[in-house]
Amino acid sequence: MLLPFVEMFVASLRPLTHLFSRPDVPVGETMSFIDFMSRFWSDKMSFQAYRDMWVTVPQLPRYIFNSVFLSTAVTAISLCFIVPAAYAYARFSFKGKSVSLTLFLAVNMFSGAVLLIPLYKLLRMYGLLNTYWAMIIPGVAFLIPQGIWLLKTFLEKIPYELEEAAFVDGASRLYTLRRVILPLAVPGLVVVGVAVFIGAYAQQFLFAITFNQDRDYMPLPAGIFEFIGYQDVLWNEMMAASLVGILPVLLIFLFMQKHLIAGLTSGAVKQ
Repeated sequence: MLLPFVEMFVASLRPLTHLFSRPDVPVGETMSFIDFMSRFWSDKMSFQAYRDMWVTVPQLPRYIFNSVFLSTAVTAISLCFIVPAAYAYARFSFKGKSVSLTLFLAVNMFSGAVLLIPLYKLLRMYGLLNTYWAMIIPGVAFLIPQGIWLLKTFLEKIPYELEEAAFVDGASRLYTLRRVILPLAVPGLVVVGVAVFIGAYAQQFLFAITFNQDRDYMPLPAGIFEFIGYQDVLWNEMMAASLVGILPVLLIFLFMQKHLIAGLTSGAVKQ
């Protein structure tokens, strides 16, 4: 799983002229993984690509900011819809409940590319092309069903007796959700939030190249194409920019690891 990231890191350190040179590995020779990787290392490796990439693509900081902003906005807006919807599906019985949940699953079966043309027409009709909303709205629409399923499963494991006790004390449904259910559902909310954030970060490329032509709103996955020139490709700088671009996701995992593990394990235990 980590091998692609190791390859990206090694490629970012190698000079462009030595990037495609293969190491001297005799056929049939047995060696350890460390010895094999050491043959890719040379004295000409440096972090020069990490300095040059900001000069090659001056708007790279803007692209990274756009990616983080778009993912954060999609996550925040999605949670505003996911929380009440998941609570309703977990606690209430109503007509069409099973059918609508099945449709939520069906939405995840379709790739975003299938709906690009109707989405483009809708966004153009409302004048949202070449704006942040052109990438936020489709992201929210595609990630809400997944979030509802995840949070619904977690909320169903919270004992209903806790809500009944709050109702006896005169608490309203909204107050109970805000003061009783949500504090207990923090691990589940963290899992859903991280899943939605990663999903939003991963799907930016398709929506960006289709619904946006303004470089000021371009996220990193689309902006990284500027490392591709007319005659050559700056692979080492592209790999360096890609590694820097995934740092926000890695930092989220590091800081939210405790809550993420707690949410995953608690959701897997049968009450």
